[in-house]
Amino acid sequence: MDPGSDIPYELLLLADETVEAIDQYIFDSDIYLLHHDVQNIAVMALYQNSNTELEIKNMAVIESYRSQGIGTILIDQAKEIAKENGYTTLAVGTSDTGFQQIKFYEKNGFIKKGVRKDFFIENYAAPIYENGLQMRDMIILTHDLSK
Repeated sequence: MDPGSDIPYELLLLADETVEAIDQYIFDSDIYLLHHDVQNIAVMALYQNSNTELEIKNMAVIESYRSQGIGTILIDQAKEIAKENGYTTLAVGTSDTGFQQIKFYEKNGFIKKGVRKDFFIENYAAPIYENGLQMRDMIILTHDLSK
């Protein structure tokens, strides 16, 4: 993303609940936008956790373009970017109530690696609900890029 250009909050908010939460990582992340014609249809924010691990901090596709393989294209691109830059692990965190997201990441080669207990309770001012359940823990999934 070019310095001085606007941060695509409208897309980022599809995958994260508040601007304040996004601002915790976005300024230290590389942002990738996918366009169709003149419309931004997807976003991905990648963040360096360490010299060996790159994390997908945010990934979102607008509703009218979902279920068309765009998420998998973004994941494949993130894997390539990570490999090209010498990372051995690609990580992502999602809510314990995000059953569809967990299934998506597992389908794309990620495995459950850990849990950040009470992440959504401690990091968001108001309770957040997904699939009728209060979001509580963050599930960490990783993909081993050395295989």
